[in-house]
Amino acid sequence: VGVAVVFEEGDTLVVNNACRYPTMSVYKFHQALAVLDRLDRSGLPLATRIQVLRSDLLPDTWSPLREAHPAGGRFSFGELLHYTVAESDNCACDRLIREIGGIGALQRYVEGLPAEGLDFRMTEREMSGAPDAQRRNRATPEAMALLLDRFRHDSLFASEYRDFLWQTLCTTTTGMNKLRAGLPDGTTIGHKTGSSDRDARGVKIADNDLGYVELPDGSGYAICVYVAETALSDGETAALIAEISRLVWQRLSAE
Repeated sequence: VGVAVVFEEGDTLVVNNACRYPTMSVYKFHQALAVLDRLDRSGLPLATRIQVLRSDLLPDTWSPLREAHPAGGRFSFGELLHYTVAESDNCACDRLIREIGGIGALQRYVEGLPAEGLDFRMTEREMSGAPDAQRRNRATPEAMALLLDRFRHDSLFASEYRDFLWQTLCTTTTGMNKLRAGLPDGTTIGHKTGSSDRDARGVKIADNDLGYVELPDGSGYAICVYVAETALSDGETAALIAEISRLVWQRLSAE
C-alpha cells in the first residue's frame, strides 16, 4: 500500500513511496493534461471534433463510448475527454493518445513539465487482457499527488481547459467506493481511479485512486492511494482506500 498526501501549504506525507506502482487508469488524468496542453498551444477549443472509427472501438475492453456509438463517429475533444476521465473509457483514451502523437508523446509531456517518478509506456490496447503489460505504466504516489496539486494551483494551460478538467474529475463515476466513500456526503472531490485485472495466480495488480479534496474552510489536499500486488478482494481493496481517505479527512478537517 502506497500513500501520498500533499497539504495546502505544500508539505507532503508519504508512506511506502520508494517504488513505482502500476498506475492503471489513473494515468488518464495525465493523458488529459497532455491533450489540453496540445489544444491550448494550438488555439483549438474543446468543441473541436475528431473522427473515431469503428476499428478504434475494441470489443473486449471497457468502453461506454463503444456501447453508445458502436459505429464510431465524430466527437469533440470535450466529449472524448469526459468519456476518458469521468467514465474511464479505454477506447476514447487510446484515440486521444494517438491524437497527441502516441504514448511516447505522453511520456515526453510529463518529463517536460518536469514531473519525476512517472513512467508511461503502454496504451490501453496493449494492456487489455495482459497483466504483465498492466504493470509497465508506473508511478510513485508522491509524483501523482504532486502533479494533481500543481494542476489545482498552477496555470498549466488556460483557465477554459483547467476548469473543464476539474469539473470532469468531479463527475467521475468510477470507484465510488474508494476515496469518495471515506468522505462526508457533499464533500467536493475531483478524482481519477484505476483498477487492474488479476493475474494467473489471482493476484490483483493494482487498485488505485488519485484525488483532490476540498475542506470546509476552503483549503484542500491532494491524495493518492495505491494497493498493489494483492490477494484481497476488490471490495477489500476499495474499503482500505476508503479508510485511508477517511483518516486523512478526519485529521485535516479537525485542524
